Amino acid sequence: MTNFVDGTAFNNEQGNRARKLFAAVVLAALDDAIADDKKYGNGPDQIARWARSRDGREVLTCAGIDPNERVVNGLMDFVAKGVRTSVALSREESERRNAAEALARAAA
Repeated sequence: MTNFVDGTAFNNEQGNRARKLFAAVVLAALDDAIADDKKYGNGPDQIARWARSRDGREVLTCAGIDPNERVVNGLMDFVAKGVRTSVALSREESERRNAAEALARAAA
């Protein structure tokens, strides 16, 4: 019985690691699209083309993201903002964004 539990836990952990790996690929694709947007001005189009492609849909699915049109629009909006993923995921950026939203609510 304990061998089954250990095997299940190991398989679950392997699945989580694989999901994180594919999530890192999605973040890299976003960074590449942001770089393209700054250099050529076509970043949102590039990420949309990738997300709608067979490979993009497969990577998004393996990362645990449903590859629907709403997700594609969200990826395009993220690229259009031009904030790199490492900055967007940092605590300082989150605190700055929350402070700006609180200031906007107070002003309204």
